[in-house]
Amino acid sequence: MLLRSEILTSSEDDAVALENATARSGIVLVCEHASSALPASAGDLGLSAEALSSHIAWDPGALAIARRLSEKLDGLLVHQRFSRLIYDCNRPPESPAAMPEKSEIYEIPGNRELSPAERYARTAALYIPFHDRISSEIARLQDEGQRPVVVTVHTFTPVYFGKRRDVEIGILHDIDARLADAMLDAASGGPYRVERNTPYGPEDGVTHTLRLHAVPQGFANVMIEVRNDLVEDVAGIEAISSYLAELISGGLQRVT
Repeated sequence: MLLRSEILTSSEDDAVALENATARSGIVLVCEHASSALPASAGDLGLSAEALSSHIAWDPGALAIARRLSEKLDGLLVHQRFSRLIYDCNRPPESPAAMPEKSEIYEIPGNRELSPAERYARTAALYIPFHDRISSEIARLQDEGQRPVVVTVHTFTPVYFGKRRDVEIGILHDIDARLADAMLDAASGGPYRVERNTPYGPEDGVTHTLRLHAVPQGFANVMIEVRNDLVEDVAGIEAISSYLAELISGGLQRVT
């Protein structure tokens, strides 16, 4: 059994990274599934190299999109430095999906039958520092007189359980749909197939970060999902990022 202090070694640095800390727009970009890296203490969780590089371990292209949005919108960026397989920071500790025993078609032996102590150690080492950092950055922006906006950035696989997904961009929201509504209106008739709360929605538990950091305080917020085959190269990342930056900035003009 690993203690919290043994989950990450001193050479692995922090669980959370902050970029563009001096941003002035008030936009807080969050990328919970930015990395496929596992802590050395986790080994390979009993998974193949193929599984560990697939969408079950991270959101391919999401960090690249988030970084471009950070540049284009002058927003700060908070991202997780380790795989969601060790802890999915878009899920609360009590959720089975926080440390899943199975993801799509893949069994995850290293997550099977974790003890309460093991779950706590992962939560303390990965989830709590991540969300504490988001909270502290939001508090700092407020102290500086800014009105924070929370935007989480994700990608999704084109084929899930053998079924093709035709949607290209999902605009997701919880009970506060203001920014999502404005972005969806602007996306109508545009170059991408954009849909509301697709391929996931709040009923799937995917709006945890929004519920934690934005909804209770009334901050404008949205979750973005991009089909990952659209961002496999630099050109695709730039095209999607430019499009999303326009949707976000235009949407914010209508709701703030």
